[in-house]
Amino acid sequence: MNNQTILECRNLRKTYSQGDLSVEVLKGVDLTINSGQRVAIMGASGSGKSTLLHLLGGLEKPTSGEIILDNADLHKINAGKLSQLRNRSLGFIYQFHHLLGEFTILENVAMPLLIGKKSIKQAQHQATELLKRVGLGHRVRHKPGELSGGERQRAAVARALINQPKCILADEPTGNLDSKTAEQIYQLMLELNQELNVSFLIVTHDAHMAEHMDYVLHMEDGLIVNH
Repeated sequence: MNNQTILECRNLRKTYSQGDLSVEVLKGVDLTINSGQRVAIMGASGSGKSTLLHLLGGLEKPTSGEIILDNADLHKINAGKLSQLRNRSLGFIYQFHHLLGEFTILENVAMPLLIGKKSIKQAQHQATELLKRVGLGHRVRHKPGELSGGERQRAAVARALINQPKCILADEPTGNLDSKTAEQIYQLMLELNQELNVSFLIVTHDAHMAEHMDYVLHMEDGLIVNH
């Protein structure tokens, strides 16, 4: 692990407005993720955890503040460059796998490479190797509906890693799984973190998962209340 900063935000604020109603969800968040770090964010529902993850991933724009990903300010580059940067530098894992049901697992995992203009042959080769690595080498031709919940989440982890991103953003990645399957997913993510030196920023309610992280941050009322 080194101290290269991969992702950071400075004084990040987000306010949602509807008519005369205004709700400040993030109230000035500062956060730094270095290469290979594992960081968990915990907090009650409504504390701003998922909003923070969406902003860091470039899925929403902040009301104010800066987000720096791989030395680029997310909101000072155009939409095309933002899309390329996100596809290259970030991977996403959600509570619900968001795999596309009409495609095979191999096609789902290869898709980010195809978006990045890799050849079909190269994309499928890389996807096959990674699926083997996460224990799904025998499932490459199956569609998501033919897999168990744990297998689908393994495929989602593989898809998140296929572009060899600098950082994985995970929002309750085991929230939909039983405890035994959740433990297998934790262990898989820890192994991949160590092997590939990819950073993980994980929003979770699961204290057991948080124990595996380098740092646990707590959010309360739109702020990180301890570092």
